Amino acid sequence: MLSFVTSKDEQTLAIEVEGKVTKDDLKKFDNVVFEKFRNDEKFNVYAVIGDIDVPTAGAMFEELAVDAKRWSQYNKLAVVSEKNWLDKVSGVIDKMPGVQAEHFPIDRMEQAWDWIKER
Repeated sequence: MLSFVTSKDEQTLAIEVEGKVTKDDLKKFDNVVFEKFRNDEKFNVYAVIGDIDVPTAGAMFEELAVDAKRWSQYNKLAVVSEKNWLDKVSGVIDKMPGVQAEHFPIDRMEQAWDWIKER
């Protein structure tokens, strides 16, 4: 399940992910992006990720980082989680053109926000 939470930055969508992310969740995410940023404005994602289904992780990162129609809009992706394998996923995304991604442990949530807000 993907839920939107209060963001500390107007250019950032803050989400929490737990369990299974559905196609409806991804559609809702896409709709929120369109409503808030249309098709041309840059935005960030602050994602707190708990226990997720492994297929969900692939679907989520596909939507968040590889979606061709939004690719040029992504700026930063802060992944906050105790899941060490997400550090590797963030590293791969960070190497893709146009998007900065970084993994933060749960106890560094504020540091993740500070990183997101750096311009």
